[in-house]
Amino acid sequence: MAARTKARRYAFEILFEAQQRDISPGEVLQRRGKPKGEELAEHGHAVRLIEGVTRHRERIDELLATYAVGWTLDRMPAVDLTVLRIGAFELLWADDVPDGVALSEAVALATEFSTEESPKFVNGLLSRLQDLKPSLAL
Repeated sequence: MAARTKARRYAFEILFEAQQRDISPGEVLQRRGKPKGEELAEHGHAVRLIEGVTRHRERIDELLATYAVGWTLDRMPAVDLTVLRIGAFELLWADDVPDGVALSEAVALATEFSTEESPKFVNGLLSRLQDLKPSLAL
């Protein structure tokens, strides 16, 4: 498994746990022990994702709520919402991650951790954001 794929999975675990426990991702990282040394090299992108999703969460959630036709954030499964937040952050703020990679990695996380319908939903919503990306005020 590629290093960034592992990092996305780790970021997903931290962000999901924080959401479920209603605590900050920083608190989850602190409890688990923030990656150091060799682990940091492997999880450095994860820390970047966690910090980025946390920093931009309000705008990410606003965009997801606006473009998720027929879905409110409250109705979305927590797994899907966490995957969408990571995918949206990479798509809109991580310039070093190609859009296609951000989408396919988010779909892969949804495939691994969520329902049978989730990959299609994640792909559709993130694809919509990708189409609108040039016109979105970030």
